[in-house]
Order: sequence, then C-alpha cells, then structure tokens
Amino acid sequence: MAPHIRQRTASVPTGWFSPQDCDIDDFVAVVQDATDPSDYPFADAVANNVLVYGPGIRDRVSDDATRHEVQAELARALLDGPGIVVFAGAFDGAVVDAATAVFNRLLAEQAAGSTVVGDHFAKPGENGRLWSALDKLAAADADVFVDYYANDVLALASEAWLGPNYQVTSQVNVVYPGGTAQVPHRDYHLGFMDSDQAQAYPAQAHLLSPALTLQGAVAHSDMPVESGPTLLLPFSQRYPQGYLAWHLPAFQEYFARHYVQLPLDKGDAIFFNPAVFHGAGTNRTADVARMANLLQVSSAFGRPMETIDTTAICLLVYPVLRRRVVEGASARAVANVVTAAAEGYAFPTNLDSDQPVGSMAPLSQARLLEQALAETWDDEQFRAALTAQQDRRRSPLA
Repeated sequence: MAPHIRQRTASVPTGWFSPQDCDIDDFVAVVQDATDPSDYPFADAVANNVLVYGPGIRDRVSDDATRHEVQAELARALLDGPGIVVFAGAFDGAVVDAATAVFNRLLAEQAAGSTVVGDHFAKPGENGRLWSALDKLAAADADVFVDYYANDVLALASEAWLGPNYQVTSQVNVVYPGGTAQVPHRDYHLGFMDSDQAQAYPAQAHLLSPALTLQGAVAHSDMPVESGPTLLLPFSQRYPQGYLAWHLPAFQEYFARHYVQLPLDKGDAIFFNPAVFHGAGTNRTADVARMANLLQVSSAFGRPMETIDTTAICLLVYPVLRRRVVEGASARAVANVVTAAAEGYAFPTNLDSDQPVGSMAPLSQARLLEQALAETWDDEQFRAALTAQQDRRRSPLA
C-alpha cells in the first residue's frame, strides 16, 4: 500500500502579517475541531484530541513499506491534524534512568556555580535548565549517549517531519514543585522572536518556519497532570498568523481556558509541530521534580551552500563601513552591507555563556556590528567585542 499523499489546494499567502490580521473568532473556528481516529489507523488511541501510539508501533515499522505509511500518517497529524503525537513507552526505562543520573549530576555541578541559567518563556532560575545537553551527555558518558540516541521512535518521528540528515539538540528542563506555567507560545524559529521581529518576515516564511523543526520531549519522570506536563492547544498550528497571535491577550486567554494536558509516564515521548500553542504547566505537587529532555530536531536544509567566515569578513569591512558612515552613506546601504557581511541570526549558540538579555534571543553578530557603527567604536574595540561574542557562542565541547 502506497503512503497516502494529501493534496493541499489552498494558495500560500504572501505579503506581511500584522497583529491586526489576528482575529480570535477565526482562530476559534480553526482550533474547534476533533481528531477522527479513523483518519489515523496506526494510532492506538485519541486522548484530548491528541494521537497516542503504543509500544507496538516499533515492531510495525520494521519494514520500509509500513514505516513509510506510518510516517505519512504522522506527517498528516503534525501538519493538518491535531499537531501533536504521543508515543507511550518510547524509551526503555533503564536507559532513561541512566541518562537521568547523568543529567542530575550535571545539574548539581551547574547549581554549584554562580551563573543563573536563563529561560525563554519562564522566569530565570525558576526551573532547572541544562542547555547543550546533547554535547554534555556525550562528554559525560558516551555509552549512555549511544544507548539513548539509538532510539528508533525519535528517528521515526524526525524523519517523518524533516526527512533524513536532521540535527538533534537537547535541553533538559526540570520544573520543581511550585514552578509556575510558561507563557503560551509557539516555538523556534519565529516563536523565539517578539512580535515586531516576527512581523518583519513575510507570510510565506511564517508557513515555512514550522517545517524546519520538530519539537519533542522525553519524560524522565512520571508526570501526573498535577505536576504540570505541557499545556497544548490541538490544531492551533493551522492558524497562519499564529506567530503574532500568541503575543496577544485574547489568544492567551483563550489558550488558558481551552488547553489540554496529557499525563506521561517515564519513557513516554511527545512530538509536536512547533507552531502548536503550548507551554509548560504549573507544578502543583509537593514532591515531584518534573524532568523532561526537550528535543528540538532541525532540518538539514536550514544551512547555506558555502562555508562563510562572517567574523573575518566583519573585521575586514568594519573600517570601511565606519568611514562610509562618517562620509554620509545612506542607512539602507549600510544595512545592506551588514546583512551580507555578518551573521544576522542569533542561533545556533551556547546558551550557557551567550544568554538572552532583555530578549528571547542573544545579540546577533549583525546587531553587534550595527552597535559598533552607531557608537563609532574604533577597530580594536570592535575586534575585542566580536572575539568575545564568538567565544561565548562556542560549544561547551570546544
């Protein structure tokens, strides 16, 4: 049986979205849908509109033909369906426990230091956060790393949404008793921007962004609802203006009234379209430190064709640009050169050392270059600041 291919006939919008385009009634019409189990024959259950796949799915995908059928079903669910899938018992409990022991050791070492670890959508220091956990797990215990990332459910879901050659990143999140809920949001890429930044990207980019990443989480502890597992709004990934809408009070209030939560057992895994409105819940227990390994899986395609040393280019052109600014070059001409010369995007980075300050993302190389030009730094001042920035961005393994 060939994989089902769903034809999408709606045209892709162009132009630019604005907050005025966000209509709560239109949003409600999109999200007030129901998941029909008959559309997803490989799923074992539907809970709160979320598809649940049992441990038996791993045996069913052992041959390529069935694997592709299952992956086509998962892609439909993530794109046009509820946007969320859960795999019960996805990870072996012993493997999870071994990784948890490493993570706890690393978190304890981090807590003994003096750095307050930031968070994108919660108060800094309120949760336990282990950034760059993929690198750190490999460095701390390569055997555990190999056992953990040999998992085929992770590969099944990632390939279904992104295809091969994807890149995994991992951030461990521990929500302690009393930890409060995150602001409901969408996720990386456009979800890590404030409304003004997101508006600068044209409408087609708003539809492209969710196709570049897959969000996932592995439960490293049992997560009863009172411990605050992720709050989710099924079908919300369908709303085209959602990267602006989630900032608006009317949409946040609707989310607060209509989100769903699924309890998870240790070893369960959840994957969702990054455009789904979601946020970690409040931990109302007295004794459950809810630990999840948050997995962000990126498409192989989000990279340029050639290797470019933007740091070297910035150092070479800065004296010229500074002189041109003094000579009266237009702001647009300078901005165009900055875009060509510098890395304009803040990620990837090392969030341990390159933390966001007053924003959801750290300062990008392009913004640093603009700051230097605006404040007329001399060449050595710019070189020192640029070098320090690059040092902060290095992997913890570097």
